[in-house]
Amino acid sequence: MHDDKQLFQAVHLIAARFAGQPVHVVMAALSSHLPQAPGISGPEIRRIAEEISVGRDPSGL
Repeated sequence: MHDDKQLFQAVHLIAARFAGQPVHVVMAALSSHLPQAPGISGPEIRRIAEEISVGRDPSGL
């Protein structure tokens, strides 16, 4: 559970900072800042980046 909290917090911080940026910019930020977590692969990072790119915060925080 502690790892999940770190993951959601990292997504939240990236969403706050990169909202509205191009998908490739958000993907680069996610790739370099997200902690290692099972199930977080390229397609999942892209999905999260697409949401942040249109101004959504998929972390739920």
